[in-house]
Amino acid sequence: MVRAALNFEKLWLSRFWRVTRRVLLGAYQDGFIHAGNLAYLSLLALFAFVLCATAIAASFGRTSEGVHALEVILATMPPGIAQTLDAPVREVIAARNGHLLWIGAGFGLWTVASLIETLRDILRRAYGTQASQSFWKYRLASMGLVVGAVLLLLICFSLQVVTLALGDLMARFLPPEIAGVGEIAMTRGISLFGLFIAMFALFVALTPQRFRGSHNPKWPGALATTLWWLAVSTALPHVLARLISYDLTYGSLAGVMVALFFFYLVGLGMVIGAELNAALASADGDGQRRPIGHRIDEPGAQAME
Repeated sequence: MVRAALNFEKLWLSRFWRVTRRVLLGAYQDGFIHAGNLAYLSLLALFAFVLCATAIAASFGRTSEGVHALEVILATMPPGIAQTLDAPVREVIAARNGHLLWIGAGFGLWTVASLIETLRDILRRAYGTQASQSFWKYRLASMGLVVGAVLLLLICFSLQVVTLALGDLMARFLPPEIAGVGEIAMTRGISLFGLFIAMFALFVALTPQRFRGSHNPKWPGALATTLWWLAVSTALPHVLARLISYDLTYGSLAGVMVALFFFYLVGLGMVIGAELNAALASADGDGQRRPIGHRIDEPGAQAME
């Protein structure tokens, strides 16, 4: 019995080391490259996604939901970065109406789809696969994901009456100071849970086809990305305030540069999440990162998504 327990512990530690080694190696090889690309596209996609949300919501007669979507997204960011981005995005929304809104939404849809395709490429590289369909099919699928995400946001906004009811109950039956803290915690928790669900849905939708089965879990990468996002959004304001003086380096552009730095770190977390899922899905378990086009189960053959 003791020997069996020791063998199990040895196997578990060995697997843990292989997975950790694979994740660190993948993040080192691809993380810094993709993080920069994701930082740039994320900043563009924020404006683009809010425009898409505004246009789609307006078609249902809910013109204010674009601003609501912006507030939900900014709630997951550090306060300073959210304040920097809030006013410019609101100005973009206010300046677009009628045909201009739909033209902007069309370009926005393409921009957000480009961000999704970047995430798809990160997952392909992590799993060592290649594209199996034409460019326009992937692009249309990404646009469909964007529209689906907007519609899901609208549904969630409709269900917010539950959150408001819980807030009223806490305000009625709890002391004011406790109710205030509870409401903040509830809002923060809902934002993080929504972020986890969004990451999980992206990993499920964009993971190469042969790795989408239930035997290849997607939640570890989504959870790792969510926790990384939480850690970055919590620690970054303190680090910037105490160690780095962006104002002295970038002047009036300091807010934009901090936002790019935040998205850069978040992009690195996305790569780590993708590499974690790929490491856990490694069939031969040797912890080695596969070159693109290498099939794990058939050495030398070409892996297609």
